[in-house]
Amino acid sequence: MTIEHHIAFGRQRQLTGSAAVLPFFADSPANIPQAVAQPLRLALIGGFRPRKCGIATFTTDLFEQIGLHRSDVSVDLHVIDSPSDPHAYPDARSVIRADSVEDYRIAARRINEDGVDAVWLQHEYGIFGGEAGDMVLDLIDRVAAPLIVTLHTVLAEPSADQRRVLDHILRRASRIMVMSHHSCGLLAREYGVDPARIAVIPHGAPDRPFGRTEAFKARLGLSDRPVMMTFGLLGPGKGLETMIEALPAIVAEHPQAIYRIVGATHPNLVASEGEAYRDRLVALAEKLGVAGNIVWDNRFLDTDELLDAIEACDIYVTPYPNLQQSTSGTLSYAVALGKAVVSTPYVHATELLSDDVGMLVPPRSADALADAVNALLGDPDRLSAMQRRAYARGRETIWPRFAEATAGLVEDVAVASVKPANVLATPGFTGVRAMSDDTGMYQHAIGIVPDRRHGYCIDDNVRALILMGEADAVPLAERQRWATVYASFIQYAWNPDERRFRNFMAFDRTWCESIGSEDSNGRTLWALGHAIGHAPDAGLRAWARQWFDIAVGPLSEVSYPRATAFTMLGAIEALKVLPDHAQARDIVLRGADMLHRLLQAERRPDWAWFETVLGYDNPRMPQALIEAARLMDRPDWLESGLDSLRFICRQQISASGRFRAIGSETFHRPFETMPFDQQPLEAWAAIDACAVAWDATGDKAWLDHAEAAYRWYLGENDRGVALGDIASGRCRDGITPQGANENCGAESILAFQLSYYAMQALARRARPRGRPTETARILGSALVDRPQQDAHQLANS
Repeated sequence: MTIEHHIAFGRQRQLTGSAAVLPFFADSPANIPQAVAQPLRLALIGGFRPRKCGIATFTTDLFEQIGLHRSDVSVDLHVIDSPSDPHAYPDARSVIRADSVEDYRIAARRINEDGVDAVWLQHEYGIFGGEAGDMVLDLIDRVAAPLIVTLHTVLAEPSADQRRVLDHILRRASRIMVMSHHSCGLLAREYGVDPARIAVIPHGAPDRPFGRTEAFKARLGLSDRPVMMTFGLLGPGKGLETMIEALPAIVAEHPQAIYRIVGATHPNLVASEGEAYRDRLVALAEKLGVAGNIVWDNRFLDTDELLDAIEACDIYVTPYPNLQQSTSGTLSYAVALGKAVVSTPYVHATELLSDDVGMLVPPRSADALADAVNALLGDPDRLSAMQRRAYARGRETIWPRFAEATAGLVEDVAVASVKPANVLATPGFTGVRAMSDDTGMYQHAIGIVPDRRHGYCIDDNVRALILMGEADAVPLAERQRWATVYASFIQYAWNPDERRFRNFMAFDRTWCESIGSEDSNGRTLWALGHAIGHAPDAGLRAWARQWFDIAVGPLSEVSYPRATAFTMLGAIEALKVLPDHAQARDIVLRGADMLHRLLQAERRPDWAWFETVLGYDNPRMPQALIEAARLMDRPDWLESGLDSLRFICRQQISASGRFRAIGSETFHRPFETMPFDQQPLEAWAAIDACAVAWDATGDKAWLDHAEAAYRWYLGENDRGVALGDIASGRCRDGITPQGANENCGAESILAFQLSYYAMQALARRARPRGRPTETARILGSALVDRPQQDAHQLANS
């Protein structure tokens, strides 16, 4: 899909379901699509029928019940399949083999391409491949939409690998669903999860009429006989031995009693020992003389048949020895169908059977089981009363209520349509001013408060100097004052012995290093070149020329691609004022040739980039190559620059048309793009690069991508959170899986401010090329009148 197609589709999606937002560069308001309501799109990940396991049953129920009860939620199914017992899944959007890392990554890419509004993972350690199921991390790390996770097991004492995997999942999740208050408390207490991120939604259950037991018994030929039942995949964890050991005492008082054991042997057990476990249970029953009171149904029943089987029993028994079990779907079914339940006090049973809804007995106690069953069978009124209480409790969890609660969870995390943003509003200057002192600009902040522990860096001070050359809405005297401070920092950073600029300075004004990185040195030359033509004072422009000449020779030796691009941008700025500057010209020629050759060497059909990895400030390399091509009249460089910019723009646009900055987790991952953490620097670079591409081609797609990148600051992003604050001019430090990073560091503030002024400069250049539309007239008056008005406001603030 081309960048043009991405943008066209994105514009439609951005306007869907919300009031139309007047774009920077629309031809006419009449051409903006009208709002049309669209269902939320959910990617649901888990096992699925016909796979025989509890997670598969739950995922199937969730899929079907949302489909039945919430037409406003569309569900894409992504199935985790067992490599040892594979099945066909005709309803699936994708099938993920549990032991295939590649399948997890392919599914993540498809989910991102589908532009879903939320992703919902059903988690149980055993259904995913790797140590403690850690292969699923390859999927959740790559999806951009908000993640919901249902935790079917929350362990109080996990293994080291289980803890590692769950901690990672919890960091990625926007919301966590559990089915018991015990699990909620455990997550908060032992895993440090904010309770506000946890939703307790009890397991859903069917809505069937009460009191049909005898009719369903008759179908099984069990009329007038007391019937007990247990269902599930057979294995030692079900506690069936204990119930069989309780049968002699039950049969002694109720000779006609029948215990129905329904379910196939667990596939893993069959693989390791065949049916030896079931044979041991049969032998135990024969030894105790109760074989005639047990009916074996050696099948994994589908949901309707299972419900019929539960309806045919008087007492449902769950004698599970594992008291940490947090959910049991069949327990929820039995209660909702109005069955008396006798159970061990595992987590789910303790909560669901409270208030005499059922009876709890100690684990592995055959005597206690027998006493509880006999007490109910021997007192029909008590049995009937408990069944009615169970049925009443079950009304709280029937499917319509469950579907409403789960769909509500999707609505809570889905990125809502962003309110129309005033893209013309000028950011205030408070944020910049508050992050600066007489030394320079602080590097980091905690919230909005500067963090002096991290001192200063030249990277931020050179960006701040560039801003002082562009911020025409700030009073000139204030720009001159701060530009002098930032210039002084740059001047003091020069190390004449090393012929390089230092980067990091502690708060006590001591340098933390003798030489800064190549990137920081390249950025400094860029700022000096920019200041030659744009500094807000003639003296500062002369100062910039002096320091550019000092640094240009030594910094022409940088070799890293991004550092090379930064030096090229500085040299190009210098050449706009000093066209005969030989050293600046040499930097442009050498750098463009290097970038062009790198692109040809690394290019492959799906990878038009200079390196095998993506990093930060990515669009700066295409930007430098395009500008060099125009300056030096090199069509081959122009083609390379535009090709590489198209490539990076495709990586940085979502299926919904939102800008998606390359995540910092992408760094050092060959041929991969990760969605988080997204940082403001990337959006500014995209705007600048698209501006030079538009200058070179006149293609409106570049204007649209620049606008998408700017709107990213205003909330049109993967989490629907506004990063930039117009009133103060501050900007949050980026987007994490759980939302905005609330810290407002210098890099972020400067990127937001510079992005705004870059957009305004682009609007000025774009306006004359089109017919004088309503949008152009609005922009024209705003651009003429606003700077003076805002300066007046700022002067009086």
